Parts: sequence; structure tokens; C-alpha cells
Amino acid sequence: MSTDHEHNKVPGSPSLNFGDEMAEILESFLVETHEVLDRLGQDLLSLEKQPANSELHNTIFRAVHTVKGTSSFLGFEQITELAHRFEDVLNKLRKGELTITSASFDVLFEAYDLMKVLLQRIETKNNEPVALADILQKLQTIAHSNATLEEPLQSIPPAEETGRPPVEREEHLSTSSHFSPETAEPVVSAGVSPQPASSPAQAPPQKSESPSRGAVGSSKVVESTIRVDVGRLDALMNLVGELVLGRNRLSQITYQVGEQFENLSLARELSDTSAQIDFITTELQMAVMKTRMVAIARVFNKLPRLVRDLAKEMSKEIELQMYGEETELDKSIIEELNDPFVHILRNAVDHGIELPEERQRAGKPRTGTIVVKAEHEGNHIVISIKDDGRGMDPEKLKRKAVEKGLISETHAAEMSKRDAFNLIFEPGFSTAQKVTNVSGRGVGMDVVRTNITKLKGLIDVESEIGVGSKFTIKLPLTLAIIQGLLVRANKEVFVIPLNSVLEVVRVQTKDITSIRGREVIHLRNSVLPLVRLANVLGVSTNGERTQWMYVVVVGIAEQRVGIAVDSLLGQKEVVIKSLGKYLGGVRAIAGSTILGDGKVVMIIDVGQLMQLCAEG
Repeated sequence: MSTDHEHNKVPGSPSLNFGDEMAEILESFLVETHEVLDRLGQDLLSLEKQPANSELHNTIFRAVHTVKGTSSFLGFEQITELAHRFEDVLNKLRKGELTITSASFDVLFEAYDLMKVLLQRIETKNNEPVALADILQKLQTIAHSNATLEEPLQSIPPAEETGRPPVEREEHLSTSSHFSPETAEPVVSAGVSPQPASSPAQAPPQKSESPSRGAVGSSKVVESTIRVDVGRLDALMNLVGELVLGRNRLSQITYQVGEQFENLSLARELSDTSAQIDFITTELQMAVMKTRMVAIARVFNKLPRLVRDLAKEMSKEIELQMYGEETELDKSIIEELNDPFVHILRNAVDHGIELPEERQRAGKPRTGTIVVKAEHEGNHIVISIKDDGRGMDPEKLKRKAVEKGLISETHAAEMSKRDAFNLIFEPGFSTAQKVTNVSGRGVGMDVVRTNITKLKGLIDVESEIGVGSKFTIKLPLTLAIIQGLLVRANKEVFVIPLNSVLEVVRVQTKDITSIRGREVIHLRNSVLPLVRLANVLGVSTNGERTQWMYVVVVGIAEQRVGIAVDSLLGQKEVVIKSLGKYLGGVRAIAGSTILGDGKVVMIIDVGQLMQLCAEG
């Protein structure tokens, strides 16, 4: 048995300085082990609910064995030793020699978390040691006695005394860059399709220089996939953006030529060619966008563990239901979604779902339900998080906001129910009676608003006392090429991103009123703040006031505002281009684009426009 000193060795010290020959193997190890661990986390959660499922026992055992084998080959001693002890417990469990308790499951999750920490240390070449002695002792206790962890831990004899051989390196790596441990079976190439629940989460084999297990029959599948650096996809997306601008210019010229030379066969041929290029460009754009798309399951898969741990910490019974995990979003958007999900779910578990006894008194089932759903809606993805908890009281929210000095009593009296719900997004706002590890500091929902604003998305809150709450997030599919609404303010043309546009209304000038010095309009029993685009952006006016004007109702996160413009020019697909370091700091401008006639126009940053309005 190795000593505690050996347990605290650097995660990958023998192999951190790989040469070029091993770099590809290390990269494959990291990618595939991440995939194995992601699947393992989901399987452990399933096993906790179905402890007698023998198929899950075998799947989990093979996953941990795969991690042990591949890390052992590369000399990552800590993760090998941890996987080895983990495997001891799983082996006894699948043989029916062990009955695992709730406390024991906590240890398995602790071991799983440490495996992820060790993998991250290897990935970042972090040489800080990780103390494993405590978790190794716990795993040994479970494996060598059927005692629960509520009982005192007893010292376990060294491995030599128990007849268990010490950990040895397992030299079973194929000569290719992908791993093929002894237990591996031919599966779909890593990094492309998620494995079904019934298949083992293993590292897939690839074609080797010499005949190897599983090479025949799986080589075609392997050759159909390839890993591509994200930077190359970004460059390809930029080129497609330039192509879209050229397509728009060609369409404009074709239209002008058609008007002047309608009867010429050359004009008709130009029109046909332009239509063909338009179609191909659109198809190419969609194809490139799809290469950057990632299933939202990457975010969803982290949620069951979060809910499980929070529910256990707070002595609540909660069932999490997830739908639409296959829905795809741009990779850059997926990466920003984790924090909002975490904070909304923590809010639902802490403030939303009641304790089992309280739910029973209210005539509800003891187990609360949280439903997370994702679906496509046009060029957007809509994500909803709904709970059947106690709901939110708008009057209570107003009182808290007044107590904390966030709003005045006069303002609170004028607020609609929807505006009251949106108070939870204010920095420093919290309804918690005391600060806990879960909530009470008033920072969580503010993070949600910040991230959704960054993604140019919308968030809406619905709630009913005693019934529950629902958060709805609406996001664009991509941030590079967008649909825009062209508007005119005086003589200038601007583009408002269509993903922020809720509706367009036409109002009479006489219907515009003022509240505390700010222009507003009444729209379906609600008061909507109004901004004049020309005034905010400093566009010179001719002093004329028309009887009618258009109001473009836009929203970012939970905020709504009406933008007053003179006329609407139509909808266009536009490519956002940076203004560079000299003009990039202009507020309320997200960038520029080139129209079909060659004219450069500015694209409105709706989030910053709202900030400018709030500052007065």
C-alpha cells in the first residue's frame, strides 16, 4: 500500500512534459476522459435512484476501469490510485457483495468530484498536489466492510494483507492517439454523438498501425469524424459573413439592373444567377453555423447533481425533469449559460420548493418538481425553468425593495406585477431571512441578468402564490450574423437587432405622456418608457414633429423600452462588424454593417441604449 506522502504526489508530474509524439495522445486522453466522466456523473445519479440496476453497475464499473487504464499508461498516479479504489467499491457492488447506503453515495460523489479536479489539474499543468488520503480511506472502508459511514471509520489493513495486488500500470494502449482499454467495445467516435444510456461510457478505439481489437467494423465510423480547432470555425464564420455582405450587394445590383433593363435576357440571367448564389450562401451559412452548434445537454447534464446536492443540504425532496436536451446552440452562447442556470435553480430550490411537511399541509405532494425545457422558436431558442413551489408575492417583493432603498414607496405603488417580479434581478436584492451557503447575499439573480444581457437575450418571470414560478429565457441562435430591423431616425439609418424586438406599434404624438420628466406611452395596461433614438445618439434634428411615429418595443433580460423612430425600412440579414479601437468605445453602438447599396450603417446595442436611458 502506498503512503500518504505518495497519495499527495502531483497529479501528473511524471508526464507533464510530453514530447510532440505524445502530445496527440495526451489531447485524446483529456477529451475522452472528460466525456467518460460526464457520462459517469449522470450514471451515478441514476444508480442512486435505481440501486439494484445491474446494467448501471457494469456501465459505471467499466467507465472507472477505463479511466484507471488510460491514466495508468500515461503515469498519472493520483487519478490511477483514486480510480483503483473507486473500482474496488464498484466491483463488490456489481457482484452483490455490497449494499450501499446514502452516506456511501456521498463518498462516491466526493471521489467522482476529485477525479474531475485531478483531470483539470492535468489539463492546466497545475503542479499543486491534491490530498487524497481521506477519500482513499473512506473508499477502502466501504469496500472492505459493509459498514455505513455513520459508523466510525476503522483502519483498513494494507492492500498486501488483504490479498489485493498493488496498483500496476496497465500497458494496454493502442498505437493510435485514442485509447482502447481491455474492457472497451467498438463505439461511435468520441466528441461527436453522445452515448446512449445503455452503452458503456468508454474511450473508443481508432485505427492502429497494426491490427487491433475492434478495428474492423468501427474504422468507417471513426473516419467519418474529425476534431477541428474552434479558431478555424471562427475564421470560416467570418468568411461566410463577408460572403453574406457580397450576396446582399449582388441582390441590390440585380434589382436595379432588372428595373432598368427588364426586357434584356442578360438581366434575366443575372437575376437567376443571383437567386442561385442567394440560395447557396444561405445553405453555406446554415452549414457553418451547425458546425459550431453544441447540444444544450452539455449544460443540462450538470443540473441533476446540483439539484440533488442542494435538496439533500436543505432536507427537501425534489424531482428534476428535463426536456429538449438535444436542442442546439452556438458554442459561444452555451459557455455563458452555466451560471444563469445554476443561480435560477438554486433560487428555485431555496426560495421556491417548500419543505416536505409544508407541502403536505398545503395539499401538495411531498416531492417538489422542477421542469427545465429547451425548444426552438424561429431563429431563437427558448429555455424555461418552472417549479411548483410557493411562488412569489409581488407585494412582499416591493416591501423588501423599499426596505433596502432600491425603490421609493411612490415608485412601488406604481409598479405592475411584472415589474415587481423583475425586482429580484436588482443588485443586492434578496428575500432570504438569513445568509446561508445557498443564498441571502443578493448576488445570484443579478448574475443571471448580466449573462443574459451579454447574450442579447430576454428573460421573463411569471409567478403565482402557492402555485409556483416560471423563468423563461429567449436567446438568439448565433451572435455573428443576425436579422436586423432597419429604421430611420431623421435622416440617419440604423439597424436594431431583431432578436431584441418584441413588437412595433404606431402611436400618435399626443398619446405620449411624461412621468417624472420622462416620456412614456401606455401599452396594454402597462407603462412603457420611451426613448427617441435621434436624441440619445445625438443625431441632428430638423425640428419637425410629425403627428404619428413608430415605436419599436425592445427588451433585454427583464427590461422593456420603446424606441421612437420616424419610419421603418424593412428587415435584413446583417453581419456585425467591429468598429475598431478608435470608434469601438461609442456607447449604444454594437458595431456596423454594410447594406446592399454599399452604405455603412450602425447597429444598435439595445442593452447599452437602455443603460443610457436609465442614466437620464
